[in-house]
Amino acid sequence: MEKNFPACPVETTLMLISDRWKVLIIRDLLDGTKRFGELRKSVGAVSQKVLTANLRAMEADGLLTRKVYAEVPPRVEYTLTETGYSLKPILDSMVAWGTAYRHKKEEA
Repeated sequence: MEKNFPACPVETTLMLISDRWKVLIIRDLLDGTKRFGELRKSVGAVSQKVLTANLRAMEADGLLTRKVYAEVPPRVEYTLTETGYSLKPILDSMVAWGTAYRHKKEEA
């Protein structure tokens, strides 16, 4: 099934990363490949169900890849795709803005 994208590029971006957990998943995967358990710990207070749903949606959108190893117990690793890594400047800008905002509010 092909997605219908909005005319506005900002809306397209938000459509892909607007969920709070997706941005945090991208943040954590920018450092490299992570297993499900590592992501669950690093992302924060996210349920297994919600994390799984977000990872599947991000895989369907081409932001990350999922590799399953035929082991017992099964091992699954997640890695950002080139498209996923291309979101790094956006996250860097969010870090800069959030830091400046926090300093401004702390000084006030």
